[in-house]
Formats: sequence, C-alpha cells, structure tokens
Amino acid sequence: MAKIIIFGTGNIAQIAKYYFDIDSPHEVVAFTVDSQYIKEEKFEGLPVYPFEDIEKKFPPYEFQMFIAIAYGDMNRLREKKFYEAKQKGYHLVSYISSYCTYLSQYKCGENCFIFEDNTIQPFVKIHDNVIIWSGNHIGHHSTIHSHNFISSHVVISGHCEIESNCFLGVNSTLAHWVKVAKGTLIGAGAIITKNTEPDSVYVPAKSIKLDKKSFEFKL
Repeated sequence: MAKIIIFGTGNIAQIAKYYFDIDSPHEVVAFTVDSQYIKEEKFEGLPVYPFEDIEKKFPPYEFQMFIAIAYGDMNRLREKKFYEAKQKGYHLVSYISSYCTYLSQYKCGENCFIFEDNTIQPFVKIHDNVIIWSGNHIGHHSTIHSHNFISSHVVISGHCEIESNCFLGVNSTLAHWVKVAKGTLIGAGAIITKNTEPDSVYVPAKSIKLDKKSFEFKL
C-alpha cells in the first residue's frame, strides 16, 4: 500500500480519489496544486498544499503521487507536471480497475489510469502517463506511448501504434496496423484506416437533419 498525494483539485482529481478509495490498496492523504491555484484549504475533506515545496511536507521516500489532469493542450499540461514530479523524486502510481480485463503480460507505465470495462489484449504495451477511460478495446500487439488520452468506447485494432500527446474521442476506431502520429486529435466517431500526420485533426462526417418527422418512419 502506498500513501498518495494527488496533483489537482478538479473533476479528474475527485474521480481519481474515488477510485483509489474504493478499488485500490492505496491511501490518498492530500492534494497539491501550484500555489496560485489554491482556492480552499481542503478538497474532498483532505488538505491542499502548494506543489512548489510539497516534497518538504511529504518526502518522496515516504509518499507517492498521481497527476490528475485531463487532456488540456493535448496532454502537455499533464506531461509537464509528470516530469516536474519526477524531478522532485516522486514515483507516480498507476491505477488499473479491478473490472478491467488486462491480459497483456507487460505492466503499464507510471501515472496511468485505466478505468473499468476496458479490454487490454495480450502483447499490448502502455507507456507512462496514459489515461484510458471506460469501455475501450485495445487490440493485441498495440503500443500506446506516453502522455495520451483515450476516451470511452474506442476500438484500437491489433498492431496499432499511438505516439505521444494524442487524443482519441468517444467511439473512434483504428483499423489494424494504423500508426497515429504525435499530437493527433481524433474526434468522436472518426474511423481511421491509414496512418495519421503529426499534429493533425480527424473528424467524421457530420450527422444531417432530414426534412421529415420521426413519426413518419416505421421502426
């Protein structure tokens, strides 16, 4: 069991504490953010301390940390704090839901958060600082590099590679052997069958409104 400080006081931090509390052996003991963003002395009933000198209050040889930031600036905000925490000497703990089907023989990296109902197939490699929300399929022999965010109900087929700082939207799909280049943003519902270009954006065709009423259709 580790004693954890969570970086962040937003929704992701609140969710992270909830999962650590109910589905891990770890104990969350405090929160931390940059001093300029401290609005209250406590969050979720626990004290909030300035990140600038957090190691003085909670030394890295006794405590671990989790960076609870979402996908802002294509995950670069979370990446920045990840490396700042590492420079302070902290080990960054990962969470894998007990309701996740994790079949890969490779352990995930540090500061990963893998929610319930994910299927991680054999030979999948997940590097540092990856958030995988609920209900995804990660196909065999695929690699997810560091600092990525996979939202819900994404299908990643076999032998795919996702480079760093990418975002995959809800219900997006990658065909077999697709390489997602660094910084790619894939919108909700997009289907990717070929390799992407760095820092590119892919969105599906928009839904259209028909000039008919719903009761005119026989379902």
